[in-house]
Amino acid sequence: MIQEFKTFIARGNVIDLAVGIIIGAAFTGIVNSLVVDLINPLLGLMTGGIDFTDKYIVLSGTVADGASLDAARSSGAAIFAYGSFAMAVLNFLIVAWAVFMLVKGVNRLQRAAIRKEEAAETPAAGPTQEELLAQIRDLLADRTSMA
Repeated sequence: MIQEFKTFIARGNVIDLAVGIIIGAAFTGIVNSLVVDLINPLLGLMTGGIDFTDKYIVLSGTVADGASLDAARSSGAAIFAYGSFAMAVLNFLIVAWAVFMLVKGVNRLQRAAIRKEEAAETPAAGPTQEELLAQIRDLLADRTSMA
């Protein structure tokens, strides 16, 4: 069982997966900063200063008017945090778009590399049938003129 585990860990896929997870975790910080520092202020500017992350509806319980989302959550009231959810969806869409663009770029590079390999592997085209027949004719003409 230990040998199987070593074989499993030594595979390239596991290493690639680990690298992907580490880069994904670092990428999350970039996306969060993009949303919080760049997109939210623009949305707030377009909507008259409204910050969507703190938008919620109290379903049951009591929350002081104008309380932040964190204060509403800590009060024990049941809340419907639609603003926080909207920002999570926006984060997801940004990450999905970035990953899509990354995969699209990598696929384009792979296709270009495959085309180069195929072009290098394709043997040079030989003479056509007509060219071969013309060469044979010329060789026969040379033989008859020598005799």
